Amino acid sequence: MKLSSWSVRFAAATLGCGLLAGAAPEEVRLITLDPGHFHAALIQKTMLAGMSELVRVYAPLGPDLVAHLNRIAAFNSRADHPTRWKLEIYAGPDFLERMLARPEGNLVVLSGRNRDKIRRVRAALGAGLHVLADKPWILEAADLAELEAALEEAERRRLVAYDAMTQRFEITCILPRELVNDREVFGELEKGTPAEPGARMESLHHLLKTVAGIPNLRPAWYFDIAEQGEGLTDVGTHLVDLIMWTLFPEQAIDYRTEIRVLEGRRWPTVLTEEEYRRVTGEGGFPVYLRPAVRDGRLEYFCNNRVLYTIRGVHVVLEVRWDYEAPPGKADTSVAVFRGSRSTVEVRQGAEEKFIPEVYVVPAPGRKEAVGRALAARLERISGQYPGLAVEDQGARFRIVIPQPLRVSHEDHFALLVDRFLGYMRRPETLPAWERPNMLAKYYVTTQGVALGRRSAGTP
Repeated sequence: MKLSSWSVRFAAATLGCGLLAGAAPEEVRLITLDPGHFHAALIQKTMLAGMSELVRVYAPLGPDLVAHLNRIAAFNSRADHPTRWKLEIYAGPDFLERMLARPEGNLVVLSGRNRDKIRRVRAALGAGLHVLADKPWILEAADLAELEAALEEAERRRLVAYDAMTQRFEITCILPRELVNDREVFGELEKGTPAEPGARMESLHHLLKTVAGIPNLRPAWYFDIAEQGEGLTDVGTHLVDLIMWTLFPEQAIDYRTEIRVLEGRRWPTVLTEEEYRRVTGEGGFPVYLRPAVRDGRLEYFCNNRVLYTIRGVHVVLEVRWDYEAPPGKADTSVAVFRGSRSTVEVRQGAEEKFIPEVYVVPAPGRKEAVGRALAARLERISGQYPGLAVEDQGARFRIVIPQPLRVSHEDHFALLVDRFLGYMRRPETLPAWERPNMLAKYYVTTQGVALGRRSAGTP
């Protein structure tokens, strides 16, 4: 079904999203393409200077589009700092072709279905558009060449193609980076072994989450790993990125010579049909999921573990999705970086009331020296991150993080977009290491999944 021009304008008006006559050439003119994930809307949670109020949306008509429009309408109508977005919407099966025929913007945002994301990225770059795309850009190792071609084209045309790595703006990710790269605090990075790696990260998420007792529904296609990806190729993208960003800041990593993916594992979270209905609101398993249904239950391969080395350092990453958190529980995560003077840890569990905290665990006989070095490091960064303090917990130190530094996940997007717009206006300022490290990141995620499939004897 295709909405007429008149009807999409009417739909925009009923959502409180009127229309604007146009935008000055120097403005950033945003295009949203097939918004299937709420991250697409978060790009617009805050009005940013230099960005046109008019946003063009191209998508197939369906629940993903409706959900996106509702989120933008909520931003526009909220009592506290409402936004002023005006939407021009094209809804039809040829949405991509329509956008490419006459791109009325200079920046396209992609967040949603992942199977064809790299093809859409390349098409947008071919039309002369900058690209800000949510992870993951690719799901399969065979697509790494497509990713490399896209990044080469962006560089050749002075366009910015950028991966939305929001966790780089999280204070509990920033602090480990500061501490691991302080020799007096951390010492030398341990290379470790497969059994005791130099760096380890784990995350546990839950498929069913409720807000005010109502399930936060996921789209049916989310459970198609050919569309959404497995755990490692999806949220694991952030973990691989943080490993490089933390251990080797602002250094280019060549995946061909500096990374070896050694082992991969995968296993499913099994959902009954009733659980699937509850988390999607759908009537039952759709036809395209039937190959993954065994004895009336869906085997959703969303759990992965990968072992690899980066510049000789052993790294283990594990991503898991359970169906629903037990009462009183929530998502958890662990990050451990082992140095000769101390171990830097980030923990988000029951002890932390499921809020991430940063710890420094001194090596035996090093507590006094590490404590002094830690206090000195926090003092040096106090201008940028004021209010940090050290709490002595006996065997370890906890970094006391004041509430103003704890920016929410949603608010990370405003920081991300602001930085991206700086690169967009001056492409030469995009760090040279971003391109090789993006290739390295997706090499690890896709190779880890491929090894997991081979080890399990699954396609």
